[in-house]
Amino acid sequence: MNATSPEAVAPGRIVLLTTSHRVAPGLLSWPAWQALHGADRVLCADGTHPQLPYLREAGITVDEAAPSAEELIDACAGGRTVVVVATGEGEPALTDGLARLAGSGRVSMPDLELLPASYDLPGARLLDLVQVMDRIRAECPWSSRQTHKGLAKYGIEEAYELVEAIEEGDRDELREELGDVLLQVVFHSRIAEEDPEAPFSIDDVAGGIVTKLIHRHPHVFGDETATTPEEVKEHWLRTKAVEKRRESVTEGIPLGQPGLALAAKLASRVRTAELEVDLPTGEGVGYELLALAVRAEAAGVDPEAALRVAARAYRDAVRAAEGLSA
Repeated sequence: MNATSPEAVAPGRIVLLTTSHRVAPGLLSWPAWQALHGADRVLCADGTHPQLPYLREAGITVDEAAPSAEELIDACAGGRTVVVVATGEGEPALTDGLARLAGSGRVSMPDLELLPASYDLPGARLLDLVQVMDRIRAECPWSSRQTHKGLAKYGIEEAYELVEAIEEGDRDELREELGDVLLQVVFHSRIAEEDPEAPFSIDDVAGGIVTKLIHRHPHVFGDETATTPEEVKEHWLRTKAVEKRRESVTEGIPLGQPGLALAAKLASRVRTAELEVDLPTGEGVGYELLALAVRAEAAGVDPEAALRVAARAYRDAVRAAEGLSA
């Protein structure tokens, strides 16, 4: 009797077992182990599948085979259960063949079950990004020649585009720009791995920021308490001061940032440190802008963002004067 025989009885069960390459091999769910141990046959088309050594260590016999849909249905005849350990592609040819036979109405189909054996943890797709970046760095003629200095301008551009997406309130654009900023981090980290004197990797970058966040949030990971944003900021600044051991509140402020943002940052440091500092005076619009930036910061307004809002309004007015829509 074959798969196309209408008299076929007890058609059995097919379990398509899927795993994630982002989860360590051998870490399977309990339903997955139950299905594997209870199966009459376990098949896998890929003899190098990373799960196979762990399955065999658990006493499960795995046959390296890539049956057609018809052959698989025949293997289930008599009520047998066959588990197919899916390869990374998910066995599209097999599932398409099963769907075609089921739709024909001429075949007594086994019970079909898709059983995820492992699930990605949050953030698991970052591993894919690291792998893709590694290959691009090795094989792309442009990417393989890039340096930290050569990429610096793109980091600035992507940061500005991210800010614009936030201010425009475009969710799709925000997601894309966050990805572009993330790419810069992964790209620079990949380049850093090749440094002959002081190499570091994306894991070192992530490990460093994790350590910093835990240390600067003693109210979350330690014994201190904070019930207001102001108290949180106090914890942050206090631990940061101990870490950096800076002599001046101006240390660590990047002087290459836009002027209004620089002035506001300096004013914020002065106000937080409760210093009495007279604003320098002089001739020219620069000192007027400095005073405006300090005043804005004291009022809780980001002068850089406020100016961008006004500049957009100015752009719209220009387009209106040209007879164009905003």
